[in-house]
This record gives sequence, C-alpha cells and structure tokens, in this order.
Amino acid sequence: MSTVLREHAEQLFAEELDALKKVDSRYRPPNWVLSPWAVTTYLLGGKLENGFVVSSKYIGNRRLIEIAVATLTTDRALLLYGVPGTAKSWVSEHLTAAVSGNSTLLIQGTAGTSEEAIRYGWNYARLLSKGPSMEAVVPSPLMRGMELGKIVRVEELTRIPADVQDTLITVLSEKLLPIPELSEEIQAQKGFNIIATANNRDKGVNELSSALKRRFNTVVLPLPVNLDEEVQIVDKRVKELGRSLELPAEPPALAEIRRVVTIFRELRNGVTENGKTKLKSPTGTLSTAEAISVVGSGMSLAAHFGDGTLNSADLASSLIGAVIKDPVQDNIVWREYLETVVKERSGWKDLYRSCRELS
Repeated sequence: MSTVLREHAEQLFAEELDALKKVDSRYRPPNWVLSPWAVTTYLLGGKLENGFVVSSKYIGNRRLIEIAVATLTTDRALLLYGVPGTAKSWVSEHLTAAVSGNSTLLIQGTAGTSEEAIRYGWNYARLLSKGPSMEAVVPSPLMRGMELGKIVRVEELTRIPADVQDTLITVLSEKLLPIPELSEEIQAQKGFNIIATANNRDKGVNELSSALKRRFNTVVLPLPVNLDEEVQIVDKRVKELGRSLELPAEPPALAEIRRVVTIFRELRNGVTENGKTKLKSPTGTLSTAEAISVVGSGMSLAAHFGDGTLNSADLASSLIGAVIKDPVQDNIVWREYLETVVKERSGWKDLYRSCRELS
C-alpha cells in the first residue's frame, strides 16, 4: 500500500485507466491517452465490455461532462465555474488525468501569484554566469504543458490579480508563449489546453476581463439537485477518504450522512426540506465538500476516541464549526435552527442534545 498521503488521480485510479485503454478503440485526439468516450466513462463510471466496472468520479448531469470533454478537443480552453464545493477541482484533476495521464501540471491561483509563475522564471546563477539563454529559463507548468502537448490546470483563476490573469490571453489566442528576452517563443504542441476553475463567492475575487472570458468555454457545475444525490456523493467520498486515511472506524451509516446533508441543504436554501418553515442562512456556503469534511472528522473522532461507530456526538463539533463562521451572526442562525427544527424533528433528539452541549 502506498505511503503517500494523497495520491494523484492517475495513480489512485491507475487500474481503471489501464482497463479503459485496453478496450478503447475509438478515435483519440493527438496526445490524448484516452478517447473522449473513455474520458467521459472514466468520470461518470460504467461497466465495460469485458465486465470491468469503472467507478463514478462525478455524480451529476452527464451532459455537463460531455460538454467539458468536447471543449478540450477544440482550440478553446475550459473554465469550470460554480460556488465553492461543487467539485470543480476534483473534476479538473480527473479530466486531466484521463486526457493527459498527468494531472501534476498545476498553477495554484492566489492573490500573490505572479506573472513569472504563469509564464517562466530565471535561474539567476546561470543567468549571471552564462548570460540569457534557454538553459537559464525555469519553465512554468504552463510552458511544460505547451512543450509536451498536455493539459494544464489553473486553480482559482479569479484569485489571481487581473493583470496577471491576462498573461494567458496570448497563450490562448496564438497558442504560443513569447520569450522576448531571447527573441524566442514556445509553440504549443497538439494536445495542449488549459482547464481553469473559478468561483464568485470568496473574498478577494478578481473578475475576468472580457478578452479572457471569450477565450474560455464556461461550464457551470451546480450544487447537487436533490437530497438523495447529495447523500450519495457524500457517502461515496467519505468511504474513499476513510480507506485513504486508513481510519479504524466503520463506514458511516447513511442515516447519519442524511442528517448532515439535510441540515446543510436546509440552511443553504433558507427553508426546510418539506418547504413548511423558512430559515435564516449562515454566511458560509455549506457546500457538499464541507459536508464530506464534517462526516470525515466525525469518523476520526469515532475511530480514535469512541467505539468506532459514528454517532451524533462525533458529528456535533464539526457540524457546529462548519455552520458558524461568523461568531455573532451565524451563532444566532444556528441556535434558531437548533431550537425550531432539530429539537422538534422526530429521531433527532440525540443530535439536538449533543449540539446543545457544545453550543
């Protein structure tokens, strides 16, 4: 078993990718490891002709994944857009692993991301000793992706300052990266493209210029449509998390996952699932990713400080921490929800008592 804390998608699902390669007789675009059909099957799951079962990496609208894959076969870049926690980064990583067989060409967008981090840097020791040359250039993931004909991931594009974002315009338009200091340029090889992710909910978001927007095909990844779909997503990811971290705890019961997801959906939507009671919403997003984190933390508590079975007491602390981001405003919202909904709901008395003790 691997000792790596988090394996790359192409390592974790190597068996599935190999199985798809063996049966994949469809057309593959230049430098693609799999055909568009096989990439889509890898993301959405399915049973192959030889009986091998591919697990689903994304549970949601099939057409969205098909549009995303089709975009990567064109000369337009792909922008995965949506509120935090809608699996944008997850989909981006798995798309890249299936298309290029390498998901590590990554630029992480932050407020401090510089133009050099996107284009290239310099080895100053070599620059001073031998002068400007290609040997003195330190290639960025973008430059390497262009040279190799691979997909490059840009995470949190809207976190990058606007003037640095626009560095991508020439690359996306002309498919080349100028190196003016050397009067040279890097031309993109076939297979190169960019998958960027962005959201409009975090603080410090920088809007994309219209010139940059035009060079992306945008696919909006929505929140799960209904309760059952979100429960299925959380259940699947939590089980994978438990195996990855080797937690000595039983997989959580669906009933506990359903309670967490119900709370998140009701507070997120500002109304109970039956539509009878209107609620105030907290300042946080309460995304599916956060629900996974809450259940995962509960499993850890159950494994190391409980009897190995997830219960309401294990969930309560992480649940409260996920809901209450603003200690004043969110605390009022949570207490009101606790007293008007959780307390009165049949079969939820244990969760109510556990949350009350910590609140």
